[in-house]
Formats: sequence, structure tokens, C-alpha cells
Amino acid sequence: MLRRFGGLAIKLKAKIYNLFIAKVRKSIRLQLILLFGVCLLVSITAGSIYETYIRKVKVNPRIEYKNSIDKITIAAATTAGEINNSKISIADKEKLSSILQKKINIGSYKLIVSDLDGNVLYKTGNSNEAKVDIFNTIKNAVETSSSVENYGTDYIKGQEYITIYPLIFNDGKGYLIIRGVPYGEIVYDTYNRGISEFPSAMLSLITFLVLFYFITNKKMRYIVIISQGLKEISRGNLDYRIKKVGEDELAIFADNINLMAAELKDTIEDEKRAEITKNELITNVSHDLRTPLTSIKGYLELIKNKKYKDKEELNQFINIAFNKSEKLEVLIEDLFEYTKLTNNGVNFFKQEISLNGLLEQLLEELVPICEDNHVEINKDFSKEKIMVNLDPNKTARVFENLIINAIRYSKNPKKITIVLRESEEFARVEIQNTCEAISEEDLKNIFERFYKVDKSRNSKSGGSGLGLAIAKSLVELQQGTLEMEYENGFANFIVMFPMIIS
Repeated sequence: MLRRFGGLAIKLKAKIYNLFIAKVRKSIRLQLILLFGVCLLVSITAGSIYETYIRKVKVNPRIEYKNSIDKITIAAATTAGEINNSKISIADKEKLSSILQKKINIGSYKLIVSDLDGNVLYKTGNSNEAKVDIFNTIKNAVETSSSVENYGTDYIKGQEYITIYPLIFNDGKGYLIIRGVPYGEIVYDTYNRGISEFPSAMLSLITFLVLFYFITNKKMRYIVIISQGLKEISRGNLDYRIKKVGEDELAIFADNINLMAAELKDTIEDEKRAEITKNELITNVSHDLRTPLTSIKGYLELIKNKKYKDKEELNQFINIAFNKSEKLEVLIEDLFEYTKLTNNGVNFFKQEISLNGLLEQLLEELVPICEDNHVEINKDFSKEKIMVNLDPNKTARVFENLIINAIRYSKNPKKITIVLRESEEFARVEIQNTCEAISEEDLKNIFERFYKVDKSRNSKSGGSGLGLAIAKSLVELQQGTLEMEYENGFANFIVMFPMIIS
């Protein structure tokens, strides 16, 4: 059990440690706090080492008696205090001996207890006195203490040291006298090898600054790299990327700069593409408007100048001019509708409709066109009604554009298959037809306005070049998707609309 708890404790400590390290890696503030603490600790340690082992040096050995004298003085004071507090009789030598026996460890010193007249009541084995001259003892004790105080403990060298304390018994008074020659200890005086103007605090400060500089040098170099990267990007080199180092705020900053450069590059490229598209739009519109207009103008000029053989040829010229004007009208209407779609100027009147029924009705209306173009249409519809919430007219326009496009570009044998299925929460319509090979570039740009797979823009090539672009806009504005796939000679338009889930 203990081993299990020990293992859990180790895992918990490791988890806390890893969490702390992860937070430090992601925070410059925590890194600076930790760095400051480490530098401060190292600088204080350096100052202490300098003060202890370098600046101060042990020299001049000498004999010191202070510890010995302090030991005797303290022993005498505590012994006298204990006797006075015991309130024993002056004749109770057994009790007195018991107290004094505790202080026998004072070595070769003589310990004597006397009355006020100097008669010895108790003494250690190394003392032979039967009577003590109290006056001279007090005098010698005062002189010795005064000499030590004025000249230091070296003055006592080889001389007897005397200390005396008064004793109070419950039936009299006396003295505690300790006398003897103190023993010496070898001590070493120190001196400052460094000059006073360079204390350890100054060394600590210098250590802190140098250490802080070298440890932060890596981060400062990275800041310089980021600055140089920004300068390079500002010069227009949007392909330049700053290397991401670490996980802290500087790394995130570098990442955001790289993201900004990438987005800025994409924006500029989008603007260039938009400019190219605008120029192409103007060129294409001019071309597509000019072609039928030129024909109309030419035939009207023939009619105006009466350059026709008979009434039958006149009617032929009029019909051609009329058909060209109709084509011109279709182009202008498509262009106007696409402009409204791209500027969100179209209103949708949505309602619940059956996608099965809408496609069935549309295919019935397209039968004459299919017969004229010798196209066979096969249906593969879901048996269940698939309900959607869409604008029926604009949705019919989408499928009409896609089916007519399939009719126009199908190759023999001309077969079109229309599939309607449920796909999770979406209605999925596929319009499949055989066609010529389509390149990756054509597939990518098929829904661009005025883009035609057939690069020859003659009148026989089909519509305005806006049909698929209009269809895609109408689908996406109703929260749907429109995509095209090509594989092995088959084109497949896939339309997805959200279903109404009953």
C-alpha cells in the first residue's frame, strides 16, 4: 500500500513539474521571473563566497582566553543563582555539595564556598585553603576583571583568574569563589584582501548583470531576427518566413507575422486575379455584345439599302437580325442577373417543394430541346419525396442551366443521366453526361464567369459563358453546394441542398 501511494506521489510530482515547465515555456513573464530568481541566487552565492573565502583571509594566529573565561564566569553565575534559589542552610553541606558537584567539569579551577569571614565551607579536591582572605580576593577579582575589560583576554596570559559571587542561605551569607589560570585556544585574525571600495555587494551586482545578460542574449537575438523579418516583409518579400522558436509569446508573435505575410500575399494575389478577371470581363462582354450587334447592324444595313433579291430574302434577313437581337437580349439579361447575384441584389422566395416534382416538370419542358439535339435523358430518382425549402423558380433556373450545358457539350452517343438521392441530411442531385476530355485547369475554372472549355468564342460555341456562374451563385445563396467532377470521359455536376427532416 505504501509503495502504491509512493508511486502515485511520484507521478503527481512529475505531472505538476511537467505542467509548470509547460507553462514556463509558453510565458515570457514566467521565464523572466525564474531567470531573475536564478540570477539573484547565483549572485548572492558568489558574493558570499567572495566575502568568506577570497576577500577575508585567515592570518596571524594567536592565543585566545575568552572562551575559557566566559565558561568560568557563566558557571559561577549559574551556580550562585541555583544556591541562592535553593534557600538551604549554611550548615547543609550535603545539599551544597550536591549542587556544586554539577560544576566540577570546569577543569583545574579551584572552587570554594566560604562564609562572610572567609571560613571555607566547601572546596574542591585541588584546593587546600581552610580560610580565605575575602578582602584581597574581592580586590584581585576586581583588578583581574578590569584588566580583561581594558586590555583584552591576552592580558590574562599565565595569570590567575578570580571570580567571586555572593551567596544567601536561609540562615546566613557567604561567597562562591572560583580561581585558576585560564587555558588558551588558537584563533586566527582575518583581514580584507580586497579594497573597501569593492565590497561583496558590488560583486553580487556585477555577477547578476553579467549572468542576466548572457542568459537573455538568446531571446534578444530572436527579437532581432523577428525585427529583421518584419523589415524584410515590409520591403515586399511576402515569401519570407520567420523561423518559429519555442512556444512563448515571441514564438506566437513570429507565427502571427508569418500568417500576416501569407494572408497579405493571398490578398494581393486575389487583387491581381480580380484585376485580370475585370479586364477579361470587359474584353469578353465587349466581344460577346459586339458579335450579335455587328450581325444585326449588317443585316439592317442590307435591308435599309434594299440589298435583297426578293421578299423571301428580306424575311430571311429580318429573321436573322431578330434571332441575333434575342441572343443579345439573353446575354444582357444573364450579365444583369449575375451582377445582381454577386451584389446580393436578388430576393429569394423560399417555400417547401418536392425536388422530385420540380425535376420531373423541368425535364418535361426540356423534351423538345432534347429531341432537337438527339439527346437521351435517363432518370434515377428516389422513390420517396425529397422535400427542400428553396425558391422554386431560381432552383429550376439552376437545373435548367446545368442540363442545357450537358446537352450542349455531350458527345455521341448523347446520353444524360440525372440522379436524385438522399445523402445524410442533404438532397443530392447528379447530372452526368459524356463529354470531351477536361483538363485540371478547366475543371478548376469551370464556374468562373465567361469561362468556356471551348476557347473559340464563336457563335456556335453556345451560351453567354455566365450560365454555370449564375447556377453556382443561386445554389450557394440558398445554403447549397455545386461541384463538378470528371473521370474517364464523364462529366458529373453534383448539387447538394439541405433537406427538410420530417
